[in-house]
Amino acid sequence: MADLDFTLQALHLYPVKSCAGIAVDEALLIETGLELDRAWMVVDDDSGRFLSQRELPRLALVTPTLRSGDLRLRAPGMLALHLSLDGVEAPRRVRIWDDEVAAYDMGALAAQWFSDFLGRRVRLVRFDPEQRRASDPRWSGGVDAQTAFADGYALLVVSTASLAGLERRLAERGQPAVTMARFRPNLVLDGLDEHGEDHLDTLSLDSPDGEVVLKLTKPCIRCTIPNVDPASAALGSEPGATLAGYRADARVDGAITFGMNAVVASGIEHRLRAGLRGRGRIAF
Repeated sequence: MADLDFTLQALHLYPVKSCAGIAVDEALLIETGLELDRAWMVVDDDSGRFLSQRELPRLALVTPTLRSGDLRLRAPGMLALHLSLDGVEAPRRVRIWDDEVAAYDMGALAAQWFSDFLGRRVRLVRFDPEQRRASDPRWSGGVDAQTAFADGYALLVVSTASLAGLERRLAERGQPAVTMARFRPNLVLDGLDEHGEDHLDTLSLDSPDGEVVLKLTKPCIRCTIPNVDPASAALGSEPGATLAGYRADARVDGAITFGMNAVVASGIEHRLRAGLRGRGRIAF
């Protein structure tokens, strides 16, 4: 195997699943990924099933801010909603994809806020830290991989070169540019070739607390969410139409992929910082 050098160009958290993200300079790595990433989720009031931009593109307009003791959410036409980082209310079972998991309801005020903004009856829940939700062992490479409310894996990794390649193809088709926000990565890597992340087995990062090793697992299959403009919540056909022309991935039966999911192999309770240097080991 060979190693490739890269820089961790950016770190992103998405505290509420399918809402806008936050660029952070530093984040704590825990078993389920970055601390507070996808810790909250909007669910249908009756069924408890998760909701996302697939059904509700307006979730993209909910903007979070993390402060010392609370999470502040803003949305167009709404007063700010403040959630205590330490506060939950009644326990509740909820469903995310095929998993039924333990969570905590965040109360009537949060439910009304999201219901008013989204135009349907929903609840906001928080992942129960005692709950173990395992990633698919067929892809996790022998790692006992856990996740919270992310679709299936602790982290999502995308390279700047992959976005640059898409941008070039969009321009050739006369389509407007898109930003990395469309793809909702946790870790953005600089220094790799276009889609170089596809060919890496592990990432090793020199955290200030010691080495962090992440195992790249399943290519990230793309649904309609990248076609939602994060600034307006308008749903279009791009960049999905352009990706369909060159990103059909045989590893996942021809589905369109962009970026790689990752799980935590070692380095739990270590801090990741934007600007860290790292090495990627190529999988042959």
